[in-house]
Amino acid sequence: MSDVQKVAEAISRLIKERITPLPQFILKPLQEDGKNLLALEVSPGRSTPYYYKADGVMEAYIRVGNESVIAPDYIVNELILKGTNQSFDTLTTDAVKKDYSFTLLEATYLERTGLRFEPSDYVSFGLTDKNGLLTNAGKLMTDQHTVYNSRMFCTRWNGLEKGSIFDDALDDKEYEGNLIYLLNSGSEFIRNNSKVRFVKKAQYRVDKPDYAERAVTEALVNALIHRDYIVLGSEIHIDMFDDRVEITSPGGMFGGGSIQEYDIYSIRSMRRNPVIADLFHRMKYMERRGSGLRKIVSETEKLPGYTEAYKPEFTSTATDFRVILKNVNYNLEGDAHQVTHQVIELSTVSKQILAFCTTPKSKKELAVFCGFKDLRNFTLKHINPLLESGQLEMTIPDKPKSRNQKYITVRSE
Repeated sequence: MSDVQKVAEAISRLIKERITPLPQFILKPLQEDGKNLLALEVSPGRSTPYYYKADGVMEAYIRVGNESVIAPDYIVNELILKGTNQSFDTLTTDAVKKDYSFTLLEATYLERTGLRFEPSDYVSFGLTDKNGLLTNAGKLMTDQHTVYNSRMFCTRWNGLEKGSIFDDALDDKEYEGNLIYLLNSGSEFIRNNSKVRFVKKAQYRVDKPDYAERAVTEALVNALIHRDYIVLGSEIHIDMFDDRVEITSPGGMFGGGSIQEYDIYSIRSMRRNPVIADLFHRMKYMERRGSGLRKIVSETEKLPGYTEAYKPEFTSTATDFRVILKNVNYNLEGDAHQVTHQVIELSTVSKQILAFCTTPKSKKELAVFCGFKDLRNFTLKHINPLLESGQLEMTIPDKPKSRNQKYITVRSE
């Protein structure tokens, strides 16, 4: 350009005339290869949203890929909250605390912290104001379903891709309500649709779960506390396939951009819902702020059979965030689970037996505990398969029919 000063003045004038509130910017003249250049630097602002106004129209824009598009209403609403230093979960509602119950919250808090949830905690934790009105965070923790968007849709698909929910779904569940209930339900859905495998050693067995339980919990907690609850008709989706689990939550990166642009080991934590995040941290669902994605990776890396091919993936757009957990027991080169060592899929009863037999138990004790009256059928269907697979053993193996015979779970390492 021949007249850098003139161009700089024109750009400066247009920014001041057409963008409100006025952003902080710097225009720097540069020279490169004998040419005069002008560099425009715009600093991140806190007075969001920033509007472009011209020809009687005022619109807010966001970046999607390589282009700028008009921001949807829900993103504008979130930008307004950010600009006024507020978040969705801190907003006070007209719901009165005494009209609702919090049994699950109080029981879970006691179980995980050893402390009782005191009446004063509702105010200090940001769940109510001093007048007893619930914040949105408080409404999300009631036993009743008071926030319509607090939902989770779970589907176990047959194969590697989505299909018809009627023809191609092996399991399909919809949950709604309290965030702790959603966390527990989502975890249970994934657990019930996963396979438990093991390698039998001489004196013990090595469990080979499809997914790391802690990684699943971290991914679900991340979805629940960082999702955008403003989007009408939105919900968290859990989609399970033969080779992976995809957990998708509404709302992109709170600070803008996409997760693909960042290094998860150095990314700065920005909390869309700070009250909910703080409460989950107090209940020890989160180890420390900002470490969730790293924890998902590190817990998955501990699984037997893990290689870099099974490393979790994180993707985001302007409208959603997705965590992909790979099934470490799935053969990436084949079209089915092919495990060269002994494999077993545990039934619910088998899991109950193994959990109960951490100390020696008699056959009768086991049958009563699991709700069976027919000892012979119970033995043939449930005890013998566990004995044969090496997951359960007799306390008196030389005398299988001894009246003092008991059973104990084989130690897992």
